[in-house]
Amino acid sequence: PSMTKRIDLYKKGQRGSDTYFDREELAALAEMGASAQEIYDFAEDAVNHGEPDFATALLITSARRDYFMTIQKGVKSEQVTSADQLPAKTDQLEGVEWLPRIIEKARLKLRGEMAQEIMYCCGGDRRFLNSHRIHPADFLRVVWAAGEDKAKILNYVLKSKG
Repeated sequence: PSMTKRIDLYKKGQRGSDTYFDREELAALAEMGASAQEIYDFAEDAVNHGEPDFATALLITSARRDYFMTIQKGVKSEQVTSADQLPAKTDQLEGVEWLPRIIEKARLKLRGEMAQEIMYCCGGDRRFLNSHRIHPADFLRVVWAAGEDKAKILNYVLKSKG
């Protein structure tokens, strides 16, 4: 499913992820572990905030697809986590604000367990990642590789900032 097409639809005033894809496109998204909502969110933010760009959206979706195919063996998780279950925006890990929240969002993104109101790579995530000079897709892969070891993720974040 073309991101450019979704951006054009958004610019023309079409709203709601349920109106952006036909049955065939929804099936293609499902095969790679993606949802209509996440593609809609990328298009909406690209139009309204200038980011994420197409390459970033593609790399994030690719990381999710790799996890979906490799770890989940193409089977969608039935778990869904809502925004009120996330760590607070002000929570810290070793003095790094936002890090507990983005770690959990990255884990949810990888597993495909985010409620529709949650977006990985939202404005707050982008501010955090940009301030630490980390690409959103790289962060997903670091979280994947670190497993439950938050110290590895913290170390990566601290080294990235320089």
